[in-house]
Amino acid sequence: MTSIAIKLDKINADIRRAEFDVQRPAFSVQLLAVSKNKPAEDIIKAYHAGQRAFGESYLQEALLKQRELSCYQICWHFIGPIQSNKTRQIAEHFSWVHSIDRLKIAKRLSEQRPEKLPPLNICLQVNISNESSKSGFQLDELADSVEQVSKLANLKLRGVMAIPQPVAEYEQQRKPYHLLYQAVKALNRAELDTFSFGMTTDLRAAIAEGSTIVRVGTALFGARN
Repeated sequence: MTSIAIKLDKINADIRRAEFDVQRPAFSVQLLAVSKNKPAEDIIKAYHAGQRAFGESYLQEALLKQRELSCYQICWHFIGPIQSNKTRQIAEHFSWVHSIDRLKIAKRLSEQRPEKLPPLNICLQVNISNESSKSGFQLDELADSVEQVSKLANLKLRGVMAIPQPVAEYEQQRKPYHLLYQAVKALNRAELDTFSFGMTTDLRAAIAEGSTIVRVGTALFGARN
């Protein structure tokens, strides 16, 4: 086994343990391997160890990897900031987008999604800690934003994504996730089944509060340059 395969096994075991600890069904949480700034060779190693979903933040880097790895059945997720001039290529080359932070971007992705492809799975990015340095919808905008985005023909609104302000204490880590999860459930929309939150440092707290996708990079691939 490669070191990446060993790390992947450990991360998946940690996820299963976190599910068990809060009495969630096994395999109710998916691992998204964050492969930005990592070579295609590392993705191949993780792929051969069973990983299929990979997250990229930088469009041109991602497109190069997609061409190099076109023979692999990879599900590509875009998780980085989105500029208006990048929406067409994102709409054409990804299965998921987690980082939709304003209505304008959602509309452009819908308009530019090729008809030959299935609707683009998307999450709305919520600025749950109200940080001025982060983009995203405010919590009090969520209901109206969901209503508007759900009408866009070539998108499939799946849920929300959030990266709260980092804190070290477990119970404090849980609070913003709890707030967001409850706000989404209060909308009473069955299609909102995806909660993309939790990384290496707060994985347990995120799973305890309903995460369905956790994003892990450094713990799997090592530190980025």
